[in-house]
Amino acid sequence: MLRGVLGKTFRLVGYTIQYGCIAHCAFEYVGGVVMCSGPSMEPTIQNPDIVFAENLSRHFYSIQRGDIVIAKSPSDPKSNICKRVIGLEGDKILTNSPSGFFKGHSYVPTGHVWLEGDNLQNSTDSRYYGPVPYGLIRGRIFFKIWPLSDFGFLRDSPNSYRFSDD
Repeated sequence: MLRGVLGKTFRLVGYTIQYGCIAHCAFEYVGGVVMCSGPSMEPTIQNPDIVFAENLSRHFYSIQRGDIVIAKSPSDPKSNICKRVIGLEGDKILTNSPSGFFKGHSYVPTGHVWLEGDNLQNSTDSRYYGPVPYGLIRGRIFFKIWPLSDFGFLRDSPNSYRFSDD
């Protein structure tokens, strides 16, 4: 009897570990559902929209200008940020201060990206903390799940002129 109980317990623990490993790999390498909060990506992503983030792009270094990404915040590593990629390594970026008064140029160094929110007046982004290391990117958002009225692929940036190839 004890042998039967121990056998079932070990089997249960084994299945739990297996399924836990599968779930971890799915969320780490494939993607997952994310709820975005805050006004920085309005009107593209509203507070509290639910989106799908895929993680394969970051592993294959296929993040492009115009993609919306989830990244670890450079100023607070415990939190994630949702921003649009404006520049890739080697790009020259026309920078505006968050207030819009000061303009200048910044270069995106190797291994970094330049991130900005779509709502430029209400976004803490690379204009504030500089280029973001590529390693902080967690995934690429491309599909909105909720609200159902906006279900589908995300629309283009209202600031698309910020990352044109001109």
